Amino acid sequence: MHQGSPVLVPTLRVSHSVKSRSMNPLEVSPEQFKSLCEQFIAIASDYLEKIDSRSIPPEANGAEVERILHAPLPETGLGDEAIRAVSDVVQHSRAQNGRFFGYVLGSGEVVGAATDLLCSVLNQNVTAWRSSPAAVTVEKLVVSWLARIVSCREFRGVLCGGGSAANLMGMAMAREAKIPANKSGIPLDERFAIYASTEVHMSIPKAIALLGLGRDNLRLVPVDNSFRMIPSQLERTILRDTESGIVPIAVVGSAGTVNTGAIDPLIEIAAIAAKFGAWFHIDGAYGALGAIAAPHKFLGIDRADSISLDPHKWLYQSIDCGCLLYRDAGAARRAFSYSGDYVRALNDDPFESLTFFDESIELSRRFRALKLWFSLRYHGLAAFRKSIEDDLQRAQRLGSSIEGTADLQLMAPIELSAVCFRYVGGAHSEEDLNHINSKILRRIMERGNVYLSNATLQSRFCLRACIVNHRTTNSDIDRVVAEILAVAREVHNAN
Repeated sequence: MHQGSPVLVPTLRVSHSVKSRSMNPLEVSPEQFKSLCEQFIAIASDYLEKIDSRSIPPEANGAEVERILHAPLPETGLGDEAIRAVSDVVQHSRAQNGRFFGYVLGSGEVVGAATDLLCSVLNQNVTAWRSSPAAVTVEKLVVSWLARIVSCREFRGVLCGGGSAANLMGMAMAREAKIPANKSGIPLDERFAIYASTEVHMSIPKAIALLGLGRDNLRLVPVDNSFRMIPSQLERTILRDTESGIVPIAVVGSAGTVNTGAIDPLIEIAAIAAKFGAWFHIDGAYGALGAIAAPHKFLGIDRADSISLDPHKWLYQSIDCGCLLYRDAGAARRAFSYSGDYVRALNDDPFESLTFFDESIELSRRFRALKLWFSLRYHGLAAFRKSIEDDLQRAQRLGSSIEGTADLQLMAPIELSAVCFRYVGGAHSEEDLNHINSKILRRIMERGNVYLSNATLQSRFCLRACIVNHRTTNSDIDRVVAEILAVAREVHNAN
């Protein structure tokens, strides 16, 4: 069992729902709805009040969580009594407090999250202006804000589920622009390739496979000691392919790799992609919104044809909230437009004829823009800039602490907020170090005091802290090294 304080859910008012004779059995009165909301607000507020004292992982194993949450599907509704089980869900959820440094996951800024209830009640299907006029208008505005933030003011775009969806759409646009396939399929006699660094996110090879392009046609370009794509190697690889009759469809640059936060040399890569007529897509899901605080790190991003962003990372929004920006809306329509008569816009008004489904893989689309729109208006961009600056500074603080500790080794430069390191106490082989650090990570998870993830760099297993968290303080950062050293002693004593 983990060490930590349990979540204490407040005592709830429980009353069986009484419906009027004329109401559908799924309907609730405004008074009942208000009561439900008040009870959920009490649960959420209690969770937030105690979040910092919680163990980050749940204090139960998988079998125990399954036993606690497993229940038969009721034939007769439980009414307000159903709320009692919500406490179990809260109790056994991961707590994303200031010591959560796993993956690249924003911290769920609650002002934006509060609007999700309204989003669901409004239930707008953000397909086109005629189906959701306010939602379409808000999304168009929010996308323009995101484009301006990353110095791509003239770009258009759509919100989506996350970086993986945005990267899939970017690759679909690249394929349709360079090897049109939507009408008659990929030409069987065509030979082609896509180029990315060896540090590319898993969503890119997945997208290439889903589009029928074949992962064998993805060329992985070597990286330098800072884990950035080497432009000369990219150019050499493309040149070799073109001399063999292979068409370069796209080059993918990273504006913050998932392992180390490395930013590829975007200006040089853009020039090479243009030289060979390849689409230039930037995977900026992790890092590109860091341009709010450090625009100098992302020079060349405006030369992309498409860019993925994730406001549910470095704008701290609750999942899901991704974005694809693109230079040419016509290219998006060529990739995604195929509309039945039932969704025609019916007029040519420049505002009312907007159809997001013609520039997106989705038809049914949630009102994702609402929370981001409200959160940005409520706090202002300066507040987000300061929080991102804090994350960047705290990553450097952790790096300095690691470098000042004899038994720890920093494994990569800290470009953004990902910090990769390992325990090296004592004399060990690389195989032993991989094994020891893997055991240390497992034990850290069991203790639940801080939450780290892992990365493998040059065949070396690393501990990884990624700070994309508006709740994190300097004291949270300072606990990381102390926790690693305490766990390392436990591991050594156990051996």
